[in-house]
Amino acid sequence: MALAHGPNKGVNSVTDFIVAIDQGTTSTRAIIFDHSGSIVSVGQKEHEQIFPRAGWVEHDPAEIWNNTREVIGQALSRADITRHDIVAVGITNQRETAVVWDKTTGVPVYNAIVWQDTRTQGIVDALAADGGTERFKARVGLPLATYFSGTKIMWILENVEGAREKAEAGDLLFGTTDSWVVWNLTGGIDGGVHVTDVTNASRTLFMDLKTLQWDDEILGIFGVPRSMMPEIKSSSEVYGEVESSSLLREVPVAGILGDQQAATFGQAAFDTGESKNTYGTGNFLIFNTGEEIIHSKNGLLTTLGYKLGDAPAHYALEGSIAVTGSLVQWLRDNIGLIQSAPEIETLANTVDDNGGVYFVPAFSGLFAPYWRADARGALVGLTRFANKGHIARAALEATAFQTREVLDAVNADSGVDLTELKVDGGMIANNTLMQFQADIIGVPVVRPVVAETTALGAAYAAGLAVGFWSDLDDLRKNWQEDSRWVPQMETAERERQLRNWKKAVTKTFDWVDEDIL
Repeated sequence: MALAHGPNKGVNSVTDFIVAIDQGTTSTRAIIFDHSGSIVSVGQKEHEQIFPRAGWVEHDPAEIWNNTREVIGQALSRADITRHDIVAVGITNQRETAVVWDKTTGVPVYNAIVWQDTRTQGIVDALAADGGTERFKARVGLPLATYFSGTKIMWILENVEGAREKAEAGDLLFGTTDSWVVWNLTGGIDGGVHVTDVTNASRTLFMDLKTLQWDDEILGIFGVPRSMMPEIKSSSEVYGEVESSSLLREVPVAGILGDQQAATFGQAAFDTGESKNTYGTGNFLIFNTGEEIIHSKNGLLTTLGYKLGDAPAHYALEGSIAVTGSLVQWLRDNIGLIQSAPEIETLANTVDDNGGVYFVPAFSGLFAPYWRADARGALVGLTRFANKGHIARAALEATAFQTREVLDAVNADSGVDLTELKVDGGMIANNTLMQFQADIIGVPVVRPVVAETTALGAAYAAGLAVGFWSDLDDLRKNWQEDSRWVPQMETAERERQLRNWKKAVTKTFDWVDEDIL
């Protein structure tokens, strides 16, 4: 039975295509997929990373929207097709990054505050004074943390001149970057659709996991007018059509999934007990819990996995790690240890092991499973023997160690040990990292043929809505294994390395106090 819940007139799975817009932390991409889930063409453009002060991370929403239009043109041109060949648009995005804009002018009142930003710690502390950091967790699945977009909206309303008054007058809109892109795609100030999907809504601190609606009491506590909030929709339905001046005019916008949920969907992890781990700017392991809401006892988040049209929502446990790929970027851009990201593997392979060096990249505090906002990065175990090869290897190994700790938490919460780990994201091209990941978790690591699973998941959601794909079985057939890494490390050595890693993590605790940024 087809899951289509939108118009499917004229859809031809042989000659037609889906375009996915992947609005990520460092760049925006448009990727065109065919019916087999294969990539036809890609348009991509990076946007500026803005760091006004320590702990602050911003993006220019206008730059993101301009880049979105440009990469759509690139992808269409490179595929040598037009809007007439595209049956739907899917959106995936960096989930907790907050944009607040004036609905009458379309102009943001402030830069987008990025998910990595830690400026709202004071707001978190004030809210946690009454009930602790888990004050709202039973309802929304999340602890109070700077990571989520709710505190970022609150900061903008409290710190941008005139924002509070405009918001209370009903003139401001909030959205994560999916909402910002969809609103502009569908007309902006001329009738743009103000929506988000359940996966993005579940990252705000404001959505009730059971009702899938905004919680008015929590909005009130944060001082956020409900009029700012987008309408919560499913992940797969027709939200509106692309506006008339676009290269994609009249094409339905029919799928939205936050980036990590999109990657899970693209990995065809649709069923209870299935999971994936994405290696990007940060790392995000998602474990599908089906229609059951499971509240973690081990530092994980309870989140929405996906919701297809009117079908029941699927939930998930998530382990979020703030800094993995961005550590390689930091070594390149801030330190100059390497000239390009792939060089990290070459440099790491100049040494046999980490030489006793451990790198804990708590640049934004520590996320799962610790949730320590007071932590900061530490490079420990240094001796005169250590060289830049050891530091490069320690940086890669940090990604694998952090993933192991999240995986242990998932196993404890679910009561079922994972037997293999499906992986995706940019860092999975690093064979050294993938082998060490298999070694340190003790189960095989599996890479799919199509590594761009985030964009693919958004394409799948949009395609289901318009009947381009008939059902989930149709999508499962597309998944193919590319590479597999099997553990080779002895158990005693694995345990020694983990013991040293955990010791290194403790050295990052309690660093931030009142007079340290």
